[in-house]
Amino acid sequence: MGQQEKVATSLAGAVSEEISASLTAVDAELARRYPGDPGTRQPVHTVYVPGDVFEPGTLRSWGDQALAALDEHAPDAASFAAVLGIPEELAGPVHDRVRAKLEREPVEDLRIDFEDGYGPRPDAEEDEAAARAARLVSEAYANGTAAPYMGIRMKCMEAGVRDRGIRTTDVFLSGLMAAGGLPEGLVLTLPKVTYPEQVAAFVQLLEAFEKAHGLDAGRIGFEIQIETSQSILAADGTAAVARMIDAARGRATGLHYGTFDYSACVGVSAAYQASDHPAADHAKAVMQVAAAGTGVRVSDGSTNVLPVGPTGQVHEAWRLHYGLTRRALARAYYQGWDMHPGHLPTRYAAVYAFYREGLEPAAARLAAYVAKADGDVMDEPATAKALSGYLLRGIDCGALDTAEVARLTGLTREDLEAFASPRRGDLTVTAP
Repeated sequence: MGQQEKVATSLAGAVSEEISASLTAVDAELARRYPGDPGTRQPVHTVYVPGDVFEPGTLRSWGDQALAALDEHAPDAASFAAVLGIPEELAGPVHDRVRAKLEREPVEDLRIDFEDGYGPRPDAEEDEAAARAARLVSEAYANGTAAPYMGIRMKCMEAGVRDRGIRTTDVFLSGLMAAGGLPEGLVLTLPKVTYPEQVAAFVQLLEAFEKAHGLDAGRIGFEIQIETSQSILAADGTAAVARMIDAARGRATGLHYGTFDYSACVGVSAAYQASDHPAADHAKAVMQVAAAGTGVRVSDGSTNVLPVGPTGQVHEAWRLHYGLTRRALARAYYQGWDMHPGHLPTRYAAVYAFYREGLEPAAARLAAYVAKADGDVMDEPATAKALSGYLLRGIDCGALDTAEVARLTGLTREDLEAFASPRRGDLTVTAP
């Protein structure tokens, strides 16, 4: 043992106490505004179906149509991998998991649309459709055929459609309550938000509904759809999207990028409106920074190039969708929109390839971090958090199995969750 060092200090204990006291308000504000990721499952996509089209068999129909597209245009693992450029060693596992997913759970998140996909209708017609949607969603959760997440997109808070959007929301939520209550997977999407005050108004609506039904305050959350330039940069030069998150008062669960409305808003011509346009990248980067640490998740938009027609045309659309999805995943946009059943094979192929190709490297790095082993990369707690989050997302969507992750890391799901969402300064997982 070496010589014990003499420890000297110069400051009285009162200095530390005074500093802590001066930062009490900041500590509280930090905890309120930046609680971190909620640790719940995030769907890999959202499917939008018009309110008058949604039927009890819609989810199964989407899965069956997606399987039929595979059978017709890429009937085996080798042909599917060749179309998309999936490495040979991943071809079988990805193909098998995609088919299994389409058979078991083809849609992770469904939004019954009463906005652009539905359009203006007579009030009585929209009332009927909203009440019907509530009944069908309640029945789906009751009989086990629901997607993990389901809900509606109402019309926005702009003056021309505000009353209609409020009424549709009321009819839908009231119908759910009458049928037994709000399901755990309920999601609402507020579109075309331009000002934070519109978010605050929607919060007021939900507060009134909760009070009317004796629900816990804050029970109903919602997504904010970013479809206008004003939602990114306000007139005073501030990032309006950050103020929208604050205006939601803890109810915002996601920020969804609207590819075509936003592109048109900033003047992008129709031929170039896509989720990889520089204007889209800028908007999503602002969304991502504004949402970081708040517990609000960011979703990419969609492509309007549908995989329909002859096989060559389908393959071209598949390659485009696969590439856009992989691009989004690399940029940490873990969710997107799918507009057609034919998009499901490439959505899941891109997601599964992304997680399976990184499984062993991520697991090895995390295991080495836990064991404090030497290696060619020196990782920090933030990286361990990212590695755990990566593995958990892979498990949740079906790309990875809990058992194979445990075998490679020596960690349980509970261990992974502790790394992915640690309390500040308190990480309790230790090496096995």
